[in-house]
Amino acid sequence: MCTFPSIIGTRVSKGKFAVAAVTLDDYLPMRSTEVKNRTSTDGIKSLRLITAVKTPYLPDGRFDLEAYDSLINTQINGGAEGVIVGGTTGEGHLMSWDEHIMLIGHTVNCFGANIKVIGNTGSNSTREAVHATEQGFAVGMHAALHVNPYYGKTSTEGLISHFKEVLPMGPTIIYNVPSRTSQDIPPPVIEALSCYSNMAGVKECVGHERVKCYTDKGITIWSGNDDECHDSRWKYGATGVISVASNLVPGLMHSLMFEGENAALNEKLLPLMKWLFCEPNPIGLNTALAQLGVVRPVFRLPYTPLPLEKRVEFVRIVEAIGRENFVGQKEAQVLDDDDFVLISRY
Repeated sequence: MCTFPSIIGTRVSKGKFAVAAVTLDDYLPMRSTEVKNRTSTDGIKSLRLITAVKTPYLPDGRFDLEAYDSLINTQINGGAEGVIVGGTTGEGHLMSWDEHIMLIGHTVNCFGANIKVIGNTGSNSTREAVHATEQGFAVGMHAALHVNPYYGKTSTEGLISHFKEVLPMGPTIIYNVPSRTSQDIPPPVIEALSCYSNMAGVKECVGHERVKCYTDKGITIWSGNDDECHDSRWKYGATGVISVASNLVPGLMHSLMFEGENAALNEKLLPLMKWLFCEPNPIGLNTALAQLGVVRPVFRLPYTPLPLEKRVEFVRIVEAIGRENFVGQKEAQVLDDDDFVLISRY
């Protein structure tokens, strides 16, 4: 818990105060427009390994902050340079905005000096995206992640207008994932936004050719697909990856992004990456982390664990890659159906 001096200045003579040991800017809550330059956009552009971190739960469905803190520490020790908080993998769509902003603030306060905290404050409502992003920067996040409006899709001009409303607030990564939003963000939109000083880059899930289209123009790109990230990084110019697999094998993903082309390591990891996405993310990751004993086997519905045969397959994948490369200390185990807790109210 933070403690602050009860008196900012010490009176030394009538009408005069000594210089404060702590200035107001060090700790008072600020508006997003005042803190947006806490981390430069270039500081975000340089990140190579960003983990879309899992949010673990207690049996009653509340956040398990002890397990969460352990996950973040493991990411730091494994070489991750940033974390996405409350993204798709972190199940931000299953959180209230109060929960969401609290978790961003908690991550910043506990770990912000050691890892970049990128808050997923995007929404299909521009109003909500603006408000959440203001709050996220006010609690200290280093950058925002923004998806294009989904379900209630808009026009190309609408996409540009939506992103223009949030870009002035601070460093921003735009997230293009048509498989989830049902709408591609076309290159003309990204090119129109690339002139903004806060435009850090794009998490791109469309594939290598789209990655190259942008990197040829000097636009920073992170692969959004673990199974493509090695080639995107070393053959198509991507800066790095925003990864799901790094929740499980951060050290190996760090090697994949930092140590040059390594087709053998990439091939070794592909079965894990394919397994993780055999059902929509984060179902596989949630199952895997529970089997490794690093989170409780608690799922917020509508997510449910992978079936038994897939849980058995995961243990075999761990054995093939090497248990020492995975997070946690316990042996991977095959959990029974009755071991999992499914929560609909929390």
